Amino acid sequence: MQVPAPFQYEKATSVEHALTLLARYGPESRVVAGGHSLLPMMKLRLAHPEALIDINDLTELSSIGLDGSDLSIGAMVRHADLLASAVVGEHFPILRDAEKMIADPVVRNRGTVGGSLCQADPSEDLSAAFAALRARLVVQGLDGRREIDVRDFFVGPYQTALDDGELLLEIRVPVRPQASAYEKVERRAGDWAVAAAAAVLEIYDDRVMDVGIGLAAVGAAGFVAREAEDNLRGAPVSDERFVEAGRIAAENCNPSADQRGPVDYKRHLAGELTTRALRRAAARALGQEA
Repeated sequence: MQVPAPFQYEKATSVEHALTLLARYGPESRVVAGGHSLLPMMKLRLAHPEALIDINDLTELSSIGLDGSDLSIGAMVRHADLLASAVVGEHFPILRDAEKMIADPVVRNRGTVGGSLCQADPSEDLSAAFAALRARLVVQGLDGRREIDVRDFFVGPYQTALDDGELLLEIRVPVRPQASAYEKVERRAGDWAVAAAAAVLEIYDDRVMDVGIGLAAVGAAGFVAREAEDNLRGAPVSDERFVEAGRIAAENCNPSADQRGPVDYKRHLAGELTTRALRRAAARALGQEA
């Protein structure tokens, strides 16, 4: 039986307590909530933190709601709660699309939105969706709070812009007149993506006034297809422009061959899924799809 290396365990009772524990144990400590990514890595000795700080009692980080012009999502919100949220479904169908494809009900009932983002797995669905939405992440350390643009949060595979001792508190997503969609190819239901694409469109007078395109599992820096966004922004809404955006997204991503497929296949999927997500978002903008 695989067992992790020895570690200290502490249960935080508040955000301030969690930050104190992070400072006490230093950079070799890790926060745990759902634990579906961290604990298997510990069992395989791929991760060996000296201390685990359990934040499951931090209910103040478990709310979802509108706050001014933003949707606020607490870092401890479970995937199942994000999927079931009426306000999320009304304003951000892209998040509901993505959540339906994450793992299985057991994982969705336990895993957290904040944990998924902080894991920074290159195949993570919500990372691509929030990148397309241009979310902002509120983090806190002992010295105070700061906001990080989600596109600056992911600095590499399994690496984030969180400083030692900082805790993710909240994800804030601007509520604007936009339409969105998420498309994914996986080997079996609930698996990590072979490739996935997220699209957010702001359309006015049949033109794309602004656009966000996120990519997962294909080596896109920061989970973003910036060149495709730049090409589509300001263009007329047309299938030809969506296909072109997909082609550009495919050209500028950097997939790696693995057990899920070769590079050429993943690059093809990146382009095709980008086009599909843009088409679906545009259809929603026109009221042709829920």
